[in-house]
Amino acid sequence: MLALGPSLMYSRSRHKGDTMQATIVDLRYHMNQVLKALDRNETVSVLYRGKLKGVISPAATTPSAVKVTEHGFFGCRKDTEPVEDVMEQLRGGRHRDL
Repeated sequence: MLALGPSLMYSRSRHKGDTMQATIVDLRYHMNQVLKALDRNETVSVLYRGKLKGVISPAATTPSAVKVTEHGFFGCRKDTEPVEDVMEQLRGGRHRDL
């Protein structure tokens, strides 16, 4: 942990390879740096009193939106009646409400 002078008594986070080490105080006061490290796909090791308490890893990147028509289950029941007809049978018409 680096001391930045008497005006700033909190620690600054450190980098070790592809991981960033941050204390609990860093999470509170320097969260922007932690988020930037996660944007760079670095893992963040969280230290509490100098001991490792946990690891924050970047979220898995989600693939671009896949069209419904490209999904494997789309159109697998082509021989049955349309969804609108099935839903109408399940819900019933307005004449049932009276």
